[in-house]
Amino acid sequence: MLCCQSVGFLIGVVVGLAMAASVVAAIRLLRPPRVVSDEVRGLQTALHAANGMLPDLRRGLSEDSARKVTGHLLTLTQASAVALGDKRRVLAFEGLGHDHHHAGDELIKITAPAREDRLHVESRLACEHPDCPLGAVIAAPLLVAGELVGSFVALYARGHRITPNDTRTAAEAASLVSAQLELNAMDEQAERLARAELRALRAQISPHFIYNALAAIAGYIHSNPDEARDLLTEFAEFTRYAFRSQRPYVTLADELGYVEKYLRLERARFGERLQVRLQVEPEVLPVVVPVLSLQPLVENAVRHGVERRGFGRIEIVGRHLDHDVELRVTDDGVGMDAERAATVLAGQGGGVGIANVQARLLAIFGPGYGLELRSEPDRGTTVTMTLPKFRAGVRAA
Repeated sequence: MLCCQSVGFLIGVVVGLAMAASVVAAIRLLRPPRVVSDEVRGLQTALHAANGMLPDLRRGLSEDSARKVTGHLLTLTQASAVALGDKRRVLAFEGLGHDHHHAGDELIKITAPAREDRLHVESRLACEHPDCPLGAVIAAPLLVAGELVGSFVALYARGHRITPNDTRTAAEAASLVSAQLELNAMDEQAERLARAELRALRAQISPHFIYNALAAIAGYIHSNPDEARDLLTEFAEFTRYAFRSQRPYVTLADELGYVEKYLRLERARFGERLQVRLQVEPEVLPVVVPVLSLQPLVENAVRHGVERRGFGRIEIVGRHLDHDVELRVTDDGVGMDAERAATVLAGQGGGVGIANVQARLLAIFGPGYGLELRSEPDRGTTVTMTLPKFRAGVRAA
């Protein structure tokens, strides 16, 4: 419901802007060029101010983000001063009266905090400072998922009479701020889901693989102790990478390094019966991916494509597609029918972490990205991962 509300609001904003553009076009036909130019410039200024707020508000409501957007809100509303606050105090203030109105003040010193259901309008500011130049005040609620999280306050110079246009502008500015804060809440919710899925995947690191890897290492202790030592080091680094906390994202280069350690441990068991072809374009190596996103796909290919027959070939391909990246893991194993492939991707059984990876990709990058699984009986399986080259807030640790 939260997502639908946010999308609906954004669609409303886009439609509103389109309607505004249509009105401007009509005015251009009916009025002299000078008047039209002023109105166009006013619309452009407002759009520029609105656009300037968006990146900072997507990081949530804080003193830092509030300080960065109050200037844009001042331009957008044409008020004498503006303030952003949480439920109790002022986070940022800009405009007339800034010499005695500051961040950290109790919101009640400027106006009664906004209520969830309506704007609060005061015709006279009750300020203790004898030379305060401000008079009328509008406080508009900031809502996220229907809950009050703060207030937007527009203040006007003494003698200014609040008009319906002032009230409407303040309400629309508050709605714009609320929409961005709601998107931030959605981002945080998606991040929490992705972290929960990562913890779940770490908890299910295949005991089957761990047993086989340690057994393979033990087999080299007497025949080739140096190789056993190297493999033990690889195993230690493998587990360290998988369980390193506070690292939800890595570069593709890091994830491929982890995949290579995994494959070396599997080769200790299969030897030449496991063939691997790696073909990744250098341009995509710096791309940021969720940690443990490619390795489970490769492990799935080994377990279901190689282990069942005792031999096989795996191909890992990475290439760039305009603004996206495509990673493909293919095996020549036993495969499955289309119905079975759909149930595996949906997490209804089978596959090492495929559904987990899919859930995290969708939570982080949204629809349009994620996994596609294609398979045919006795012909093998291909899992294709598509993700963007860049996504705001997704950075490698």
